[in-house]
Amino acid sequence: MKTTPLTRRSFLKRTALCGTATAFPNLIPARLLGADGAVTPNNRINVAMIGTGRQVFYANLPWFLWSDDVQVIAVCDVDAWRMEQAKKKVEGNYANKAGFGSYKGCATHRDFREVLARKDVDAVMISTPDHWHACMAIAAAKAGKDIALEKPISLSVEQGRAIANAVKKHKVVCRTDTEVRSQRWFQQLCQVVRNRRIGEVKRVVVGVPKDPQPLAETPEPMPVPPELDYDLWQGPAPARPYTLKRVHTRQGGLDYTAGTGPGWFHISDYSLGNLLNWGTHTIDIAQWALDTEHTGPVEVEGRAEFPKAFWDTPINHEFRYRYASGIEMLYVSDRPFVRVEGTTGWIENTWFQSGGFKASDPALLKWKPGPNEIQLPCISEKEDFINCVRSRKEPIVTAEIGHRAATICQIGFIAAKLGQKLKWDPAAEKFTGNDEANKMLTRLLRAPWSI
Repeated sequence: MKTTPLTRRSFLKRTALCGTATAFPNLIPARLLGADGAVTPNNRINVAMIGTGRQVFYANLPWFLWSDDVQVIAVCDVDAWRMEQAKKKVEGNYANKAGFGSYKGCATHRDFREVLARKDVDAVMISTPDHWHACMAIAAAKAGKDIALEKPISLSVEQGRAIANAVKKHKVVCRTDTEVRSQRWFQQLCQVVRNRRIGEVKRVVVGVPKDPQPLAETPEPMPVPPELDYDLWQGPAPARPYTLKRVHTRQGGLDYTAGTGPGWFHISDYSLGNLLNWGTHTIDIAQWALDTEHTGPVEVEGRAEFPKAFWDTPINHEFRYRYASGIEMLYVSDRPFVRVEGTTGWIENTWFQSGGFKASDPALLKWKPGPNEIQLPCISEKEDFINCVRSRKEPIVTAEIGHRAATICQIGFIAAKLGQKLKWDPAAEKFTGNDEANKMLTRLLRAPWSI
């Protein structure tokens, strides 16, 4: 197995081979049979994709198709059109990768439970809307499947704890699928902080992109498209009438050109918007920098706007946290960035922004840890996952770590919803002396689904 970091540039070069093959005799080249040191078919990890929306086409499926260590053998979605597009992508890629011939080895399933019942599936990539993550991940763990789980891993603290416990109980690998630790500037930021190159940390500022303005009008109910199993799409969420703005674009929407994302992303039955979805990226970096990824703050307060609209996820939030060490963290709607301020300097990185990596001393941007200093890993999240499936070691971002990052976002949401400063016990995962707040740590699931 390769263990060198996979950059976006090198990955795009490698995945340039993907495409659609023309029909030729179905022959398999020698490299796919183990020649020249390649991984043999019997040693590949069989992966099934559960959920085949835009995140799959943009970020999740390409790496698995590129890797010779993996075989994508099944795709699953409640939307038959999307599922068929994923099947075509998989089979076209493998035919093209072979150099000739056609390939017909990718199965389709509408119900994820059929995937989990297959004995030939080693691992699953769960890329569904957020409200399905907990039920699917726990079911996958019980079925003995290793799991790459899109962030946020849950919509409530109770759900996240249940996932982490199930993963531990059933001894499966679960990698929270955030790529942010694979971004070398964030890795460098955390190395600088962890090695005390800016002195003692006093404050961290974390940001996420602003949410779009809410869709105020409630769309009229619509007939359910024939390709969509809408009841299974809703699953554990409350039953609501179908309308296109509640779900996703029909027969489209598999890229990021739309800008605002699918409707479900902005509806609190299924998501908490950028506050939680993006927040688990940048909050995770803050936790990594502070070496608190298995715990959390002890106090939270803040504010957010809660639109009384069809799209009702919170917007324009500002949360303040305090850790037991006295470090303060500010989490705001702004841009995707992390800034750490210490007694002797500061360092900051804005994701996707040219020139966004900066520090009080520019030399910190190129500083390298010595042999006796802390050096943090930097590897593609998918490569990390597959390495751990083989080695049975823990991935860089476990379910526990993903749960802790999500928890910080979720308790901020609760504090803003109640308009109160709250005391948080990160060991017990409860608020101290506030029953009303503790009730909000649970999210009710619609029968027959459970966690």
